[in-house]
Amino acid sequence: MRFSGFEELLTHYAERTPDAPAILCEENGARRAVSYRELEGAVASRAAELRGSGKTCLGLLADGSLACVIELFAAVRAGLQVVLLDESLATPVLRGLLPYADADLLWGDAELCRELAGDLSAGVRDGAGRLLFFTSGTTERSRAVVLTEESLCASAWNGGALLPLQPDDTLLCLLPLAHVFGFVCGLLWGLSCGACVALGRGARHYLDDFDFFRPTAVSVVPLLLGFLLKQKAINPELRLLLVGAGECPPQLLEAARALGLRVCFGYGLTETSSGVALSLGDDPYAMTVCPDDEVTIAPDGEILLRAPSCVMRGYYKHPEATEAVLADGVLHTGDLGGLDGEGRLRVTGRKKDMLVLPDGTKLFLPEAEGELRELLGVDADFTLTLDGERVALVLYGDGRGDAELFAALAPYQELRARGQQIARIVRAKEPLPRTATGKVRRWALKTGLPTGGAS
Repeated sequence: MRFSGFEELLTHYAERTPDAPAILCEENGARRAVSYRELEGAVASRAAELRGSGKTCLGLLADGSLACVIELFAAVRAGLQVVLLDESLATPVLRGLLPYADADLLWGDAELCRELAGDLSAGVRDGAGRLLFFTSGTTERSRAVVLTEESLCASAWNGGALLPLQPDDTLLCLLPLAHVFGFVCGLLWGLSCGACVALGRGARHYLDDFDFFRPTAVSVVPLLLGFLLKQKAINPELRLLLVGAGECPPQLLEAARALGLRVCFGYGLTETSSGVALSLGDDPYAMTVCPDDEVTIAPDGEILLRAPSCVMRGYYKHPEATEAVLADGVLHTGDLGGLDGEGRLRVTGRKKDMLVLPDGTKLFLPEAEGELRELLGVDADFTLTLDGERVALVLYGDGRGDAELFAALAPYQELRARGQQIARIVRAKEPLPRTATGKVRRWALKTGLPTGGAS
C-alpha cells in the first residue's frame, strides 16, 4: 500500500492489524515482538514529548535499535528535521557534520552524545518533514541529501510493488539505518507491506541473527553477502535475498541461488530515496524500473531519471551542487547504462569520480586525494583504486618505504572507517596514465594494478 508518511503507515496497521508483530528485537537474551499498536503508541507518546522540547533538528546516531526506530519516527511526527548519522564515524567527522546539519538535539550513545554536546547548533527553521542522509561513506559536507518522509515512503512502495512482502514475512534488518539503502530496504519496505521487521543486533551477531530471528527475507550489500555465504549463516526459512548498494560478483549471486533462494539485485542512489530498479528474472543485471520512475539514457550513456515522488529536494545548503545534477526534474545519476529491448535497465559503469566499495559505501576521490596530496606532497604521482575488496594507493616515484608512508598517511586513516582506509601501497613502475587535462585515467587501471611492492 502507498503511504504519504510514517504516521499514516503506522496508524493504518495499528488500526487494521493491531496485534500483528511490527518489530522483532532482543530483550534480555530473548526475542521480543512489538505489535503495530504498541509501536504506534510508543511513537505517538515520544512525539508529544519532542513537541514540547523546543528543539528543531535531531541528530540521530542511528544504532538500529527499537529505541532508535521509535525516536526517528517520533521526531518526524513532531515536526523536527532529522539528520541520520553513522555512529561509527570518527568523532572529528561527527563534530563537523552536526553544526553543518543544524542539529540542536542529539540521540544515541550517552557517552558519545556528551562528547558531542558542544558541537550542536541553534537549530533550523522550516525543517519539518526533512530527513538528511549523507551519501554513503562520504565526509564531504556538501553531500547531505535532503529527502522527505513522503519520498522515502514512495520509494518503499516502489520496491514493494515489484517485490512485495506478505504480512507473515519477517524482514531481517542488518544494514545501518543511517544509509538510505538500509533504512528503506531494511526497515521501511517491511513495515509498508505490513510485515514484521527483525532488528539485527550489530556486526558481532551477523552469524547468529539468522538463527535467532528466522527471517524469510533480508537485504544485504555484496561484502556482507560474501561473508554470510562463506560462514553458512543462512537459515532454512529464508526465501528472498535483496542485494544492492554496490557491484556484486555473479558468483556470489549464483552461490546464493544454489541455496534455493530467490535473489534480486537492486540499483538506486541516496538521491533517489534508494531503489530505482530491481531484477525480477533469471538475469540479475537486467533490472525492471520501478513504477514511479522514468529512466532515459543520455547520448553519452549516462542514466537519467525522472521520479517526482522519490527524487531528493537537493543537497543541503548547496544549491550549486543540486543544480549540477538536477535540472527540470531530471536527475543526472552519474552512472552509465542502457535499456534493453524489454525496457530493463543495465548499469555498466560510473561517470562519477568515486570508488564504490564492496560494503556499499562510496569514497569520493577528489576529496580523498586532495587530503592525501597534502600528506604526500604536491608533486606526488598517485591515485586510489580498488584491489579486490581493499583500497589501494597506487604510487609512482616516491622513495619512502611503506612503513614511513603509512605513518605519513595516519591523519587520513584516522578519519575513515576500516573499509575505507588504505590497505595496500602499490608501486607503479611508470608514471600513472593521464588524460590531456592531467586527470588520472582510472579506467586504465581496471585491467590490473601496476606490479611492485605491497604492504
